[in-house]
Amino acid sequence: MEEKKEKTFSFVIVGGGIAGVTCVEQLSSQIPCAEVALITAGPHIKAVTNYKQVSKILEEFDVEERPSSVLEEKYSNLTVIHSSVKSLHTQSHYVETADGRVFGYEKLCICSGGRPKLLTQDNPHVLGIRDTDSAQEFRKRLSEAKRIVVVGNGGIALELVYEVEGCEVIWAVKDKAIGNTFFDVGAAQFLIPSLEVDKPERPAPCKRLRYTTEDSTPEGSQTFTAERNSRGCGSGTTEAGSALGPDWHADILLRGAEQVSRRVSLEYQCEVEKIFTSDELLTSPKQTLSTENGGSWPVYVQLTNGKTFGCDFVVSATGVVPNTEPFLHGNNFALADDGGLQVNEHMRTSEPDVYAAGDVCTACWEVSPLWQQMRLWTQARQMGWYAGRCMAAHIQSEPIELDFCFELFSHITKFFNYKVVLLGKYNGQGLGTDCELLVRCTKGQEYVKVVLRGGRMVGAVLIGETDLEETFENLILNQMDLTPYGEELLNPNIDIEDYFD
Repeated sequence: MEEKKEKTFSFVIVGGGIAGVTCVEQLSSQIPCAEVALITAGPHIKAVTNYKQVSKILEEFDVEERPSSVLEEKYSNLTVIHSSVKSLHTQSHYVETADGRVFGYEKLCICSGGRPKLLTQDNPHVLGIRDTDSAQEFRKRLSEAKRIVVVGNGGIALELVYEVEGCEVIWAVKDKAIGNTFFDVGAAQFLIPSLEVDKPERPAPCKRLRYTTEDSTPEGSQTFTAERNSRGCGSGTTEAGSALGPDWHADILLRGAEQVSRRVSLEYQCEVEKIFTSDELLTSPKQTLSTENGGSWPVYVQLTNGKTFGCDFVVSATGVVPNTEPFLHGNNFALADDGGLQVNEHMRTSEPDVYAAGDVCTACWEVSPLWQQMRLWTQARQMGWYAGRCMAAHIQSEPIELDFCFELFSHITKFFNYKVVLLGKYNGQGLGTDCELLVRCTKGQEYVKVVLRGGRMVGAVLIGETDLEETFENLILNQMDLTPYGEELLNPNIDIEDYFD
């Protein structure tokens, strides 16, 4: 292939999402004399805008789709190649694109993200929502739907169920509470009433991050109904490939064909056992339906709790898997248990001169006891930025230390119209019974939970406008002994910032 090489670049980055674009920007600005290439399948890239450092580690930003030409205009040393990667040859240091072009590299960074983990493949009645194309397809099909079944309990499912209007939603979650990935049962119970009331009028575009603990939650199903007039909004642009950004639903009218604003039925502790059509229903006389079905539906979903629901289509929001194809064939990448490319503390994979960042990789260094990987927008940006720094340092033979952002897990997002801040081991991850929880809750306003171990704060969940994130971040990082303060730590009549200025 040497004779077919069109060009050899100092750095080649694969993927036009946040991790890839952030890596490109870091490299292009840090080494302006180096030739950098970005290989991306779509005409648009995901750009970080309105970046704000909230505290030492917490950060907020918007994500915007922009033409890739914006990057080329900004960095004269950058070339954008519009194609997908067909194959990677790590020993010979070149990539071949789907349109038959061949490019060499000195250093390569794979930022190909993740792909939806669909309930079933090639079923026209099952839709996964990952990129803007699939979001637009969802909007189109929803406009004619009277009932949908949403399966999943992550960020996409939480946002979608809250935003959909004019359509009955059956929400099947495998856990005892909603949002199991992000918060505990108490926080879930705090948020549930938001499904019973009218949504507030949409404010001006908010600036936030996006976009990946059980006990006495009511089991079985619950139904919430709310009425609201319809309202219109514009639709966003489309792009193939890149994952959805924060507020992906902000410019898409998510409204079904019914007059009722919202009706959400929750089915806890169940998964999908079978998906079948009305024709298959007729040939299965033993099949029993939920009494709520009525009429004939294009598709039916049988759940493991024994209930079967008819609907117009099914939304598979059950997470993503690292998009490692087509990089594996002919190479010897070490893979983590979750299928991601293993990377060390310098974002290097097991193959020479190949790095990875974002959803496609798995952190396999000895991580901080207060950090965990969660494949969120925050971490995509952090990993892309750090990978760029590492690649530049290595090509310049300079030492580099693990970035401070990996010292403490932090994430800001928004669910059910509440600001949500997650810090450290916010759900006591990996702590077992060796922790103490303090909780403060004001219905409809705020939910505050701190996780203590040995009298020291190791995690926190903040829902609502608490203004506690910076103080709690400092307390977690400083590992100050908080035993003398006891429950006064969350006393609403005491300004905790006065204690720890």
